[in-house]
Amino acid sequence: METVSLGVPEPILDSLPADSEDTRKDMQQAVAGWERRINDAIEAADSDEEAVSYVVDAVERLESRLERFDEFVPELRAWGQSPIYAISWRNLYAELVAQLYDHDELGAALDRERNQRLVEDGIRFGSA
Repeated sequence: METVSLGVPEPILDSLPADSEDTRKDMQQAVAGWERRINDAIEAADSDEEAVSYVVDAVERLESRLERFDEFVPELRAWGQSPIYAISWRNLYAELVAQLYDHDELGAALDRERNQRLVEDGIRFGSA
């Protein structure tokens, strides 16, 4: 399996307030860290299936973080605070998931692995 390339989309960086240079750097470092860990796992995997399994784990962690930041948005608004940072991080995690799915054949492999996990967990679609 080929390694992946991830990046922080410019629209997300552009949505931050002008004095948010630290947040921009944090986002770029976070994305570089995700990319490095995913690529290290892909290179260390004994098979494509093992590599895809690790990427699915990463996608699930990204989605968990996305949901956590999404929950902050209404709370911040309720307290009269700007939710721009929570929205930006939420959008970043969503974009990283989309970028992983956009890599060549990785998207289809991720869908297969996630569906397989659903079946292994005993979840079935349809009526019994």
